[in-house]
Amino acid sequence: MMSFTGQTQIYGIIGDPISHSLSPLMQNAAIAAAGLDACYLPFHVPSAQLGVAVEGLRALGIDGFNVTLPHKQQILSRLDWVDENATLIGAVNTVVCRQRCLHGYNTDCSGFLRALREDLQFEPAGRNVLLFGAGGACRAALVALLRSQAQNLWLVNRRLDKAQGLAQEFQELFPDQQISAHSLQDTTYRQLLSQADLIVNTTSVGLRGEDLECCPLERVKAGTVVYDMVYTVVETAFVHRARRQGLSAADGLNMLAAQGEDAFFLWHDILAEKGLMKKSLHAWRRTHSH
Repeated sequence: MMSFTGQTQIYGIIGDPISHSLSPLMQNAAIAAAGLDACYLPFHVPSAQLGVAVEGLRALGIDGFNVTLPHKQQILSRLDWVDENATLIGAVNTVVCRQRCLHGYNTDCSGFLRALREDLQFEPAGRNVLLFGAGGACRAALVALLRSQAQNLWLVNRRLDKAQGLAQEFQELFPDQQISAHSLQDTTYRQLLSQADLIVNTTSVGLRGEDLECCPLERVKAGTVVYDMVYTVVETAFVHRARRQGLSAADGLNMLAAQGEDAFFLWHDILAEKGLMKKSLHAWRRTHSH
């Protein structure tokens, strides 16, 4: 049984809703394994209360916290310093408190890359990537892929103007790589599927069990890998369909573990026990998938 004292370090996660978060499960497992005098708690913070909640966490001397929806963008203006990648993505998911100064980071970026490498043995350098979506998750994936020297990036989105804005913004920052926007309504994007080395779903399609039907995988060449940022209790329909077709595919559960490991390192300056967060998440999946 855990015991807490005045020396116990407090970490947590803020979001709305928050009861579904798996971060306390994996972070507390890593804290226990490392023998740290610390705990990690979920904090329900409605959007209207974000400002007072952040100042409250600062005043209480909380040592660090994760940020999830809907606060990842809004929190930037409330921090004392923001990392370059987080600024580029326009979102923070990890805050480190140093002498009551709040430093913001985005570990979704590094977590995504590590999941690609560990789950799919995929290295982005020089490769072609097609991404569905143009929201916050797409921005994180885009920064990760561009910094890793992916060559051609094709953004496919329902709202073409949003994808075009994203493509234009990043094309100016990364002129040596090619970024283009395509409308979901204009099916010419399907011709690009045969040239893609990696296909990424950055949308929320799949959260309720639905398939990413706008991606006909029969057009995909052998050796293409599929990554779905969505994760659910069972593998997503998109991942299931890709694997049935013989493609290497993974969902977002291991990305959650990877970004959690990076946050753990930022807070504690030690590595979490290798594979422990991933193991705790897959144990959760086995328990709840029946």
